[in-house]
Amino acid sequence: MPPDVNDIINAGYPPEIWWIGGAILLLLVISAFFSGSETALTAANRAKLHGMAEKGDAGAKRALALTDDSEKLIGAVLLGNNLVNILSAALATSLFTLLVGANGIAVATLVMTLLVLIFAEVLPKTYAITNPESAAARISHVLVPIVFLLSPIVRIIRFLVRGILRLVGVKTDPEASVLAARQEIADAISLHHSEGMVDKTDRDRLLGALDLKEREVAEIMLHRSDIEMIDADTPSDKILAQCLQSSHTRIPLYSDEPENIIGVIHAKDLLREVHQRFTDQGLETLADFDILAIAKTPYFVPETTSLNDQMHEFLRRKVHFGLVVDEYGSLQGLITLEDILEEIVGEIIDEHDEDEDDLTRETDGTVVVDGSMTIRDLNRACEWSLSDGDANTVAGLVIHQAQMIPSEGQVFSFQGVRFEVQTREINRLTKLKLRKI
Repeated sequence: MPPDVNDIINAGYPPEIWWIGGAILLLLVISAFFSGSETALTAANRAKLHGMAEKGDAGAKRALALTDDSEKLIGAVLLGNNLVNILSAALATSLFTLLVGANGIAVATLVMTLLVLIFAEVLPKTYAITNPESAAARISHVLVPIVFLLSPIVRIIRFLVRGILRLVGVKTDPEASVLAARQEIADAISLHHSEGMVDKTDRDRLLGALDLKEREVAEIMLHRSDIEMIDADTPSDKILAQCLQSSHTRIPLYSDEPENIIGVIHAKDLLREVHQRFTDQGLETLADFDILAIAKTPYFVPETTSLNDQMHEFLRRKVHFGLVVDEYGSLQGLITLEDILEEIVGEIIDEHDEDEDDLTRETDGTVVVDGSMTIRDLNRACEWSLSDGDANTVAGLVIHQAQMIPSEGQVFSFQGVRFEVQTREINRLTKLKLRKI
């Protein structure tokens, strides 16, 4: 019959029993530290840590440095945690074998499972998750030397793990982040929008700014068929009339054919020249007015340039207007700084713009859209998720899916939306009726 605790105390059991018990308690405390550290450092918001570090919090600076190499950090924490847990389990088995005999293994397993689960896992992790940034800052000064000491062993383990993964056909990228920062921010914005914490307008603006690096000029440019141009050989009085009637400030000049852009006329430059001539000699001198004398050199933009790069280039050159060309130098379209800004803030309409709504909602839930409306704008307006990988516009998407140029009245259904072609001009689909299936 196993002795009770009073018998153990009075019987004078070997002192190593007390040493083993004390060691187990110490190892449980260390295990709790590793468990809490893992939760605090993985759950801590790096943006908040950065803000704390900017205010002079040394612990936050150390925590940021630790999380820079998350693989090494997690490896060291898991190594330390498993080491102390296994050692404490072995000591507990030895202790309870001395105390209760052959049943010591079963008793040790039960007792250590409860102790580790409650005091070394749930309790420290719950504490760490309540305020992970503060916890990460506090434990960082202890964890830095531990990670440094264990890093050689972690490197060996990392090498072995990657070797095993390669043997089974899994390739790992040592430089790859677990989750790209941009995608993490985008997912957080979408989550907060779905929870009602961020409204649709703010979500669209934030995601629009994040997407500038991922999108190309060709996706938002004004197609060459819609560009207003001036023939440089047109009489000067007609050029002046066209500029006055236009809603645009900058208009390309071409010679012989629209593809041959030789300059860009700015309305202010034209007005300044007309005023100067009128002041000096009278308006009759407009008959010999050379439009090319005040035209600016055209700025050409490759169609594959990202919107982010193009915006910076516009700002660097101090220009707002570029002509988009393909790899062969052929004119494809036109892009302005305003077009890029509209991807962030939405449609910008001034007092001279024609207020044309590309999307009209009908009472039965259908929407009528212009064929040139971009899929991205349609998704934003209707909260849909049509793919824009194969086409930029709604008309382009229908043509791609149909593998033909549809006739008026034809209906197609794909990606959960019903598309009906309402009007077609030559080979262009100008109006389509859409309804969510």
